[in-house]
Amino acid sequence: MSQTKIDELFDRLESLQIELEKELERKLKEKRVLFQYTLKKGKVRFEKHIHALQRQYKKGIFPYLRDAKLTHVLSSPIVYSVIVPLVIIDLSVSFYQHTCFRLYNIQRVKRSNYIVIDRQHLAYLNVIEKLNCMYCGYGNGVMAYVREVIARTEQYWCPIKHANKITDAHHLNDHFVDYGDAQAYKDKLEDIRQLLTKK
Repeated sequence: MSQTKIDELFDRLESLQIELEKELERKLKEKRVLFQYTLKKGKVRFEKHIHALQRQYKKGIFPYLRDAKLTHVLSSPIVYSVIVPLVIIDLSVSFYQHTCFRLYNIQRVKRSNYIVIDRQHLAYLNVIEKLNCMYCGYGNGVMAYVREVIARTEQYWCPIKHANKITDAHHLNDHFVDYGDAQAYKDKLEDIRQLLTKK
């Protein structure tokens, strides 16, 4: 397949991604109307009668624990122990990007775009379920945030595609030069870095 054809496919993919984002946003707006909530400054606000309706589906803590699988209860300390490395990674990567990205003039990753904790506002969840949702939102958000910081780092320092196909390559990989193309690496490195600079 020629490079022109690959570029055309990437352009189509980017166009489809934009179209998909618009469609997902439209769907999300429909869901907000359907489930009667709004977002004000990033905070969820339900209509009052919706809170009452949601509470009807809430399972109390004691029935929730009584009905819980023993394997879930026994494994929960292991699950929650991962919070320690997650917080360390979060703090380390935040410190890293706030120092190094400033030095390299790389646009910083907005952490709040990745770490979204909002499911605790759902009245049909009990305290344990809310805690679980907050934990998962934080953990997955940290991983997405870290991935974006590392992707920008890779684009700055080593924007070379791998020889082998990798599963779920990050979106910045499209800008990288081909594996083995020494001339392109030398010629395009600064241009590729410039794509990361603060606008």
